[in-house]
Amino acid sequence: MKERATYILPRDKGAAPLDFVIAVMAFLAALALGASLVADRAAAGWQSGLSDRVTVQIMPPENADPAAGLDRETRAALAVLNATPGIAHAAPLSDAQINKLLEPWIGKDGAVAGIPLPRLIDATLTPGTQVDFNALAASLKQAAPHAHLDDHRRWIARLQNLAGAVRLSAYAILLLIAGATAAAVSFATRAGLEAHHEMVALLHQMGALPGFIARAVEWHYFISALAAAALGTLLAALVFLGAGGLESFGVEAVPFLPPLSLKLIEIPWLLLVPAATALIAWATARISVLSVVKAIY
Repeated sequence: MKERATYILPRDKGAAPLDFVIAVMAFLAALALGASLVADRAAAGWQSGLSDRVTVQIMPPENADPAAGLDRETRAALAVLNATPGIAHAAPLSDAQINKLLEPWIGKDGAVAGIPLPRLIDATLTPGTQVDFNALAASLKQAAPHAHLDDHRRWIARLQNLAGAVRLSAYAILLLIAGATAAAVSFATRAGLEAHHEMVALLHQMGALPGFIARAVEWHYFISALAAAALGTLLAALVFLGAGGLESFGVEAVPFLPPLSLKLIEIPWLLLVPAATALIAWATARISVLSVVKAIY
């Protein structure tokens, strides 16, 4: 009985627009889900790269020979860092490394010759040890008055807040898309029942129960929504995979932004979109059919 009920009601001529809408919504939902995955991966990478490091910045002193002052304070700061328990390694960045850091702002051909740039010291912490950053900052100030300690705690907190905001925004978008999908399927279901009112009435007169009529509709919407959502999700997956190869076409990556592509191991997460879409369509169609049929009879 269940298998025969699937083909009792004909497919509406207006079903194609609904399939298109579901495919577009699935595409947007997959983009939102992928964006949350990218944000989580980027935040985790940034946090792991900053959590075990500290940076000391030494500003050029305001005297007749700033270069000599920078060298003197850099040596003093290195002595303090190397003598601090919990600091595994400390070394100043070279001019080439500093220019690399400045490249996103001034470009590869930026003119920095003759400008007294700050000295940067990169220090690595010993895993599992606790460092008193307040005491370290005070010791650095005493040895090198123009030294500033950055333990990256502020940046890590900001990155976590940013990733959380992106994640919550993606979840909100997914909820809105789920609601819009349910509304579209409900409208299409009620319109289809109205268009086939005579056939539904005949089934009722022949003794068909509301559940039998619901099965004649819900399976159709489940399969249609699954196929349309799978197509939209496939397009979104191709977008994420293609984003990783833009550099081969001469498109440079945007500075400060993480790679917008998904890894192959992350692509299966997008399969949640067609599965959830099909379930939403099935449940919405069943509830709509049962409510309409019971209201009529």
